[in-house]
Amino acid sequence: MLELEVVPERSLGCEQWEFILGMHFSQSVSIIQSQVGIIRGVQVLYSDSNPLEVDLVINLPHDGVRLIFDPVVQRLKIIEIYNMKLVKLKYCGLPFNSPEVLPSIEQIEHSFGATHPGVYDSDKQVFVLNFRGLSFYFPIDSKFQPGYAHGLGSLQFPNGTSPLVAKTAIYVGNMGAGGGSDEHNLKAPPPPLPLVCYHNNLYLEKADVMRDKMRTRGLRLHLFTEGSSVTRVLLEPKKRCLTKEVLFGDTCEDVLSALGAPSRVFFKAEDKMRIHSPHAHKRDKIRRSDFFYNYFTLGLDILFDAKTQCVKKFVLHTNYPGHYNFNMYHRCEFSLTLPPENNSTESGKLIDVSPSPVTITAYTKWDRISEQLKASARPVVLNRASSTNTTNPFGCTFCYGIRDAIVEVMANQHIASVTLYRAV
Repeated sequence: MLELEVVPERSLGCEQWEFILGMHFSQSVSIIQSQVGIIRGVQVLYSDSNPLEVDLVINLPHDGVRLIFDPVVQRLKIIEIYNMKLVKLKYCGLPFNSPEVLPSIEQIEHSFGATHPGVYDSDKQVFVLNFRGLSFYFPIDSKFQPGYAHGLGSLQFPNGTSPLVAKTAIYVGNMGAGGGSDEHNLKAPPPPLPLVCYHNNLYLEKADVMRDKMRTRGLRLHLFTEGSSVTRVLLEPKKRCLTKEVLFGDTCEDVLSALGAPSRVFFKAEDKMRIHSPHAHKRDKIRRSDFFYNYFTLGLDILFDAKTQCVKKFVLHTNYPGHYNFNMYHRCEFSLTLPPENNSTESGKLIDVSPSPVTITAYTKWDRISEQLKASARPVVLNRASSTNTTNPFGCTFCYGIRDAIVEVMANQHIASVTLYRAV
């Protein structure tokens, strides 16, 4: 049984690790992976059809804990302990929930102090006691419904027994004070990524695809990382923002200077898409491998040519659940604006029109823009599989060519990745 410390408005954890409000989904998964054999039976819950509308959830059924992430920015916004019998809980080092210490009304008031009167939800027959950043849910029979002025403590229960906490929720702010519903702040925006979760990495605010006439030049990346501010006493960490540009033709040294060391360097041992090239049958006289710089926290891969050591491709990842690469990258918040086809026909005559440019982002659905961009009619079917596991439980994706880009589309019409290459 896990023994965890509750910190209102902040976290749930122990000395070795903690789930912190605002942390990215992948960071929570890394914690769980580090606790193999201790945290068991993990479930990831998401919506295939509406991945941007339904919360992304990590459920720990053996520990009675549920981590709820915002589906858009994929940061932790609510921590729920929904089965109090499966976990030991402390506050300021003192237990308030364990087999020996039951989470009764009196125990909660003793551990957390006074608060405003709670709220009774007659539909769910639950009484919610709210502190800042923390809510406790007590199941109450309707015949014991309390008056608002006196709250839960005014109730008289048979045999002197009082209800026990059925569920606890940890969140940022005081949003639970307005009502007793389970939806008390599910729609609230998630907190920003906490400084303690930066880990000296570089993160992406947004990426603008830079185009010149009809060709892509490169990326303008709006980044943030951990900086420091000088006070009278010590150096205090703070968020530092910066903007960098990476262009086609940049050398490895240029990219390293702009973005720092990559998360990983990956050499292309084999190019499965090469068969679609008109010169696929020709072999290089000297076998060389193109290589990627993988920047996982930016949602970005940069491909370098083996001969020139210069940038030849960018791959922008959207990190949707249900994709083969889900949880490997943070979502790349890119914006790519393309001019649509400027000719159309009317009554058999060719006329000139000037429709609005089409902007593709990480949240664009392909079926809404494909006709405007006149994408390739027959997509390339991509079915990923590893050498150790030849089955892909998520199914195939479809790759469409537009201008100097390849758009990978999932079955739900969301874009999984965009590959930008240098037009010849």
